[in-house]
Amino acid sequence: MPVFHSKRERRYWLYALAVVAAIYATLGVSPKIAGFLREHGLLEPAFAMGMILVVASIVTNGMKARPGGAEITVILGIAAVYMLLFVRLEASLEERTHLIEYGVVGVFVYEALSERARNGHSMMTPAVPAIAVTAAIGVLDECIQAILPNRVFDPQDILFNVLAGTMAVVACTVLAWVRKTWG
Repeated sequence: MPVFHSKRERRYWLYALAVVAAIYATLGVSPKIAGFLREHGLLEPAFAMGMILVVASIVTNGMKARPGGAEITVILGIAAVYMLLFVRLEASLEERTHLIEYGVVGVFVYEALSERARNGHSMMTPAVPAIAVTAAIGVLDECIQAILPNRVFDPQDILFNVLAGTMAVVACTVLAWVRKTWG
């Protein structure tokens, strides 16, 4: 039995792997990178660009076909929720980056599992395993940080990781449902 059920599924898994590899590879140096960006006044713009990219990836996913009024409404709602969360979240900007990192991971995992389901693999919904896989990746992230000398294990970061992945997967799921129902 093949590991991947289509080239598209394989591509989504490779994208997810690339993002996870980038997250894990920078765990030891990310405080230095954040310090450099903060020192040069670039941390906030870099974060804003990352959030725009997450929302753009969700919107792009939602606009595979020409969107109707319901889809546009949902897309605007998703963008609003992300922006409100960004403004109201009482965490450091470094903590907020989890929304970007694990949002992207969640989208790619969800898309890989959705593609698998479209190609005949029996699956009730790709959303639940996508959230579980993304959460597991986030837990592993924190476990790796526990053994790094300049990082600490933080259960709150696990919650951010799970929240970010869940938000992105729910957004993709809602868009897919709206497209199927009203598209």
